[in-house]
Amino acid sequence: MLFWFIATAITAIACAALFYAAGRRMVNLSDPDLDDANSHFRLVLAGIDTDLAAGKLGEAEAEAARGELAREILRLKAEAGRVARRSLNFGRPALLAGLGAVAVLALGLYGLLGSPNTPGQPLASRADVAAQSIDLDAAIARIEAQLTANPDDLRGWTVIAPAYLELRRFADAARAYRRIIELSEATPDLLTSLAEALMLDAGGAGSAEAMDLLRQAAAADPGHVLSRLYIAAELTRAEQYPEAAAAWQAALALSQGDEPWLAAAQQGLAVAQNGGVAPANDAEAEMIGQMVTGLAERLAAEGGSVEEWTQLVRAYLVLGDVASAQGAYGDAVAAYPQAFDRGELDTLALGAGLTLNGVQP
Repeated sequence: MLFWFIATAITAIACAALFYAAGRRMVNLSDPDLDDANSHFRLVLAGIDTDLAAGKLGEAEAEAARGELAREILRLKAEAGRVARRSLNFGRPALLAGLGAVAVLALGLYGLLGSPNTPGQPLASRADVAAQSIDLDAAIARIEAQLTANPDDLRGWTVIAPAYLELRRFADAARAYRRIIELSEATPDLLTSLAEALMLDAGGAGSAEAMDLLRQAAAADPGHVLSRLYIAAELTRAEQYPEAAAAWQAALALSQGDEPWLAAAQQGLAVAQNGGVAPANDAEAEMIGQMVTGLAERLAAEGGSVEEWTQLVRAYLVLGDVASAQGAYGDAVAAYPQAFDRGELDTLALGAGLTLNGVQP
């Protein structure tokens, strides 16, 4: 009952405010317009007098202009009066009836459709807000509890495995993918996902099991790109550049030309073909070429340390000039004939496929 009393009172106050706002009052109605018009007419009248004094108008013409101006002033005042009367005669009975109808309709509809006696519902208990407040950790905890009670719930494992990856719980993700494979089948996608979890869990150290899984996925589906990309990346990381180059080419052969991974695969192929060194672009190649020329001329004329020879060979490899790299390596071997002096240089040459001491690796 208290609710209806408050609702009725608020509705009555609102209607009264609207009725008062539309009531008949004079608040400087049309005065600003008339003031502006009067200022204009005074200027026009002063102009008539000025033209008369200057001889531009005769007395009869000036008098006729003043009469026309007077008629215009009377017409404007009459029109302003009509506007004021129309605005003041809005129709108070009609307004009152309309406000009453709105009030009755609003209260009637709420009484029919509303539930004023329903108690307030706390915000935290509302389903939509509660759903928004559940974070990923709480959701995973729920799924884990369900999987503990029902370890054969394939849907639960399928949901929680990528969530583990998102939280960087790589060992748990690998365990979840193994369980999915046990409950379903070893598809190329699942094998690749398991391999990904194992590689991430290894932290860049590599995983023999992951490589086996990736090769199984690639063998099971000749068109499976992701497994081949992972294989190529792992071979590049392991510095097995000839095998990596072949793996990158196998992945690129499956491209349609607009895949998001295409540029990265092309870069990977270039690195593998260049002995693990990323080739330079045009701007970098020009800058490096200028430095390389100076370094090569100085080493040829004055000699240098083995580190400088290594820098020269690496620069040629970055530029993709394998022949010059081979020549610089030969000059370095002549300058430092003892193999123990050239440890890093020989490793670089071996990875790039250069001839070592007359023998092609």
